[in-house]
Amino acid sequence: RSMLDAHVVIEANTKIGSDCVLKSQVVIGHDCVLGNHVRLHAGVSLGAEGFGFAPTSNPSTTGWERIAQLGRVVIGNHVRIGSQTCIDRGAIDDTVIGNHVIIDNLVQVAHNVRIGDGTAIAAQTGNAGSTTNGKRWIIGGAVGLTGHISITGDVTLYGRHLVTTYI
Repeated sequence: RSMLDAHVVIEANTKIGSDCVLKSQVVIGHDCVLGNHVRLHAGVSLGAEGFGFAPTSNPSTTGWERIAQLGRVVIGNHVRIGSQTCIDRGAIDDTVIGNHVIIDNLVQVAHNVRIGDGTAIAAQTGNAGSTTNGKRWIIGGAVGLTGHISITGDVTLYGRHLVTTYI
């Protein structure tokens, strides 16, 4: 049995596990999957289109071509997501949040990101597209992770760090 507050939007083919709490104005896009014991605070957005654009040389366009976002958002069990956090659907593969993950308010998780089990992410963190974070990360506030990198588990990033590469 799950609890839904006022003005929650759940689009088609979304699966919600047991004992979930969806606070007011949560929006869950089509085909998303929530595990058991998931808590989404006010204004969370799951499964919106990611920032998927490619430059184009076609002079009749504005310079950008939209790339369809066909994946899903898959949330594990025992996950808490803070207010106004946005987790975008994958472009082709899914965006995946592991089990026992806690995410603070105002966090951006881009398309195709994978966040490992037991991770904690503080406010104003941005995780760019196709980044894989290992298990048990601790991420301080206002951290930025560039796209298309994969980093092992048991990492601590202090506030206001920028990760652009991993060796």
